[in-house]
Amino acid sequence: MTVTPLDLFDSSIHLRQDGEIRAGSRRADAGRDGWQLLAFHARTDADVHADHWEVHPEAEEIVSCLIGKIRLFLRPERPGQPEEEIRLTAGTAAIVPRGRWHRIALDIPSTIMAVTLPRGSRLERRARTQEGAR
Repeated sequence: MTVTPLDLFDSSIHLRQDGEIRAGSRRADAGRDGWQLLAFHARTDADVHADHWEVHPEAEEIVSCLIGKIRLFLRPERPGQPEEEIRLTAGTAAIVPRGRWHRIALDIPSTIMAVTLPRGSRLERRARTQEGAR
């Protein structure tokens, strides 16, 4: 088998349950049979869907800031509680608990890498009252 370099910013890396690793197009279906590694450049909050909450009900997610500065927000578990804010700088990461709604916001343009089991992942638009409080 020939080993060739992969462009992490143009690929989706699938870490399958059987131990196989596959690289595919970001536009292709994740296969949902294993973990997914994504690396991407983000210039604006729109690049990280900052206006949406995201959840991965079947696994934890590791979110890593490779270059730049980002903020990872965890949605309150109970009404009336504040969002939890985790600041990540270059070379740091945080583990988002399974089933915890979260979102990312940029402090400056950044390069981010995330690994999770994508099966069942969902997005939910933030309420306008929350967006104004940011």
